Amino acid sequence: MQQLQFESSWKKTISPKDQQHIEQVFLETKQTEENRINFTALWEAKNHKGDLLVTVLIHNPTEDAAIFLSKRLQYVKDDEVIATHTFTLPSLVVEQHTSMPWTFIFPNESLNHDATWKKGKLKCIKNKSASALVATYGLGLRLLVPPKTFGLNRRR
Repeated sequence: MQQLQFESSWKKTISPKDQQHIEQVFLETKQTEENRINFTALWEAKNHKGDLLVTVLIHNPTEDAAIFLSKRLQYVKDDEVIATHTFTLPSLVVEQHTSMPWTFIFPNESLNHDATWKKGKLKCIKNKSASALVATYGLGLRLLVPPKTFGLNRRR
């Protein structure tokens, strides 16, 4: 059974309103017929440095832990690349049958400042070829990605 988990720093800093929103989204999106990692959009924002913060709920219904090391992500809107960055997040491990919120921070220097950044899509880029769509912003839409895209690792 899928369970919601918050990374320890999130537990200390998340507002009750945001936690309630994440819990509601989890209840609405945790069930899937697919045995794949999938992401549900929560929100996006910019911080005081101009970095783009893209927050998603990561669902891992597989038998493997998802580990995010050297994953190149793009944030895209209407086929226009808003930001590209390679993420190495050793602390981001989403255990099997677990959902966890996470914010991917695209540095200001990785942004296309001429583009509109609201309600875009997050893509995982693999070997400069076709990419896998991992999250869509808007009306609670979500798309699935194969587990191998995220360097899944079997935990024993």
